Amino acid sequence: MTSDDQLNHFNQRGEVHMVDVGDKNSTQRHAVAEGSIMMQAETLQRIIQGVHKKGDVLGVARVAGVMAAKKTADLIPLCHPLQLTNVDVQLNVDEKNSAVHCLVEVKTTGQTGVEMEALTAVQITLLTIYDMCKAMDRGMTMNDIGLLNKSGGKSGDWNKQSK
Repeated sequence: MTSDDQLNHFNQRGEVHMVDVGDKNSTQRHAVAEGSIMMQAETLQRIIQGVHKKGDVLGVARVAGVMAAKKTADLIPLCHPLQLTNVDVQLNVDEKNSAVHCLVEVKTTGQTGVEMEALTAVQITLLTIYDMCKAMDRGMTMNDIGLLNKSGGKSGDWNKQSK
């Protein structure tokens, strides 16, 4: 195993540690992640019509996603706290498939990337929709959660291959 193959969250003694990014250059960092939540058609209609008894489901979920991106380092043990410059949570309703699709874009200028922040924001956005609607639809499922692309840093750009 070469030094590039080493798991960098382990030190020379094999102990877990946070990676030291202090010597890395600050660059523009960007990541986009996505996911969907499937639900009963009636549940989606209540969300669309704004008649859900808990209020604006999509608005609350959007705010939860932004908050989650900002708190990622508090949730994922070895993530670095980052000063984010932008978090954009987009929610698109898919009536045909009774789903809400979530797309999150996160940006910063720093020494480490924002993939975890984008992925965390997607998960928490979808979980918030679940939480607000679970009384009427416990069978909702979250699907196809993943990173679409990232840019910046030593490893450069990465894009998910089309299915």
